[in-house]
Amino acid sequence: MKRTMQRPLPSGRISPSHALMWATSIGAAGTALLAWKANGLAAGLAASNLILYAFVYTPLKQIHPVNTWVGAVVGAIPPLLGWAAASSELSWNAMILPAALYYWQIPHFMALAYLCRKDYLAGGYRMLSFADPTGKRTAWVSLRNCLYMLPLGYFAYNWGITSEWFSLEASLLTLGLTIGALSFTLEPTPKSARRMFYGSLLYLPAFMAGLLLHRLPNEQKEHNVTQMSEITGVLYGAEQHNERATKKREERKPSHVQSRPPVAYASVAPFPFLPVPVYVSPQAHEF
Repeated sequence: MKRTMQRPLPSGRISPSHALMWATSIGAAGTALLAWKANGLAAGLAASNLILYAFVYTPLKQIHPVNTWVGAVVGAIPPLLGWAAASSELSWNAMILPAALYYWQIPHFMALAYLCRKDYLAGGYRMLSFADPTGKRTAWVSLRNCLYMLPLGYFAYNWGITSEWFSLEASLLTLGLTIGALSFTLEPTPKSARRMFYGSLLYLPAFMAGLLLHRLPNEQKEHNVTQMSEITGVLYGAEQHNERATKKREERKPSHVQSRPPVAYASVAPFPFLPVPVYVSPQAHEF
């Protein structure tokens, strides 16, 4: 492939055995370092990602177009690994950046696969653009994944990771990328694909910078959680007080409740226009 022919392994500057030895030693050392200095969760994610990349994603390139989606998973795991290394756990908050990376990689690579379609064909790689000479299907996949990214900024704000400003900025950024994907969908040409590709290159660093800039400090998160707990406690206490007061009022009411005789119900049900018969209880005759 023209795109990769100058890299060390394709150009012959290093041998396949050298590349295998280097990749194995570095992968093992990195995983061991994470297990030693971070935690087992981070090391497990790193080892899983190495296996997924080397033994699943890479062979799939010459087998099926699903390799793009597997590769997107590989690209989304590193920020998840970083979260695990820092907190020793995974939560819904940890999914914002991995989700952005996963969905971003699809339009980014679809544009590249369309632009380099002939080059991928020559290299024997089976991409989605392989059986899509018009580019319409490739463009629709790009647009769909851009739409998936639209609520990520809101989720980051709603889950207490960032301020509300990031929700607005992330939505505007994603909207700009979506417009590029829509242009590619309406007119699948190298020009529109290249425009979307360059837009994706700008999108990711801007999204990450906004996430860092508007990130809420841990102290602010704890304050928000404490404040919400206090408000919930006050509301719960007021509700309990009202329930107790209602219960006391009901206990003070007279317990004798006189039931109406069957004749009264009979008079009301079939003939609602007739007056209800007055029922005098035996207790009333005693007075």
